[in-house]
Amino acid sequence: MSLGVQRVIDEDLRLSYLLWEELVLPILAIEVVYHKRRGEYTKKKEIYEQLGILYYVVYNPLRKRKARLEVYRLVQGKYILQLGNRIWLPELSLAIGHERGTFQGITREWLYWYNQDGVRYKTPEELATDAEQRATSAELRAQKLAEQLRKLEINPDEL
Repeated sequence: MSLGVQRVIDEDLRLSYLLWEELVLPILAIEVVYHKRRGEYTKKKEIYEQLGILYYVVYNPLRKRKARLEVYRLVQGKYILQLGNRIWLPELSLAIGHERGTFQGITREWLYWYNQDGVRYKTPEELATDAEQRATSAELRAQKLAEQLRKLEINPDEL
């Protein structure tokens, strides 16, 4: 995550981020993985640490013995592991964590963003569902109101 860097370039979504082209150091690097190769994260952690990237996040939902979510914060040039499921990132005014949920019809554990009170931000899919439910509820209220008006011998279509 690089603050202040355009997400869209000439009508196209960015497919990759090249530090040497952007010249803006990311504040956060997130890796979502399903297996761990020997030494891969140690090497990346060292590189990100040397670059000065404030947060390095590794998420492996298949881990059984170690924490699935590791959040490292750069403190005086060294990464320090932050403990917990929901880790507050004050520079972003967000927390990152994981919980079971459904996204695009798939129910499993996912990474989510949380506000300062620990309330999870909804996915676009959840927001759309909420909007549909509100619209359905408004339609039902309008139908009930129309029925009540008709009982009073008032035609709601003429109002």
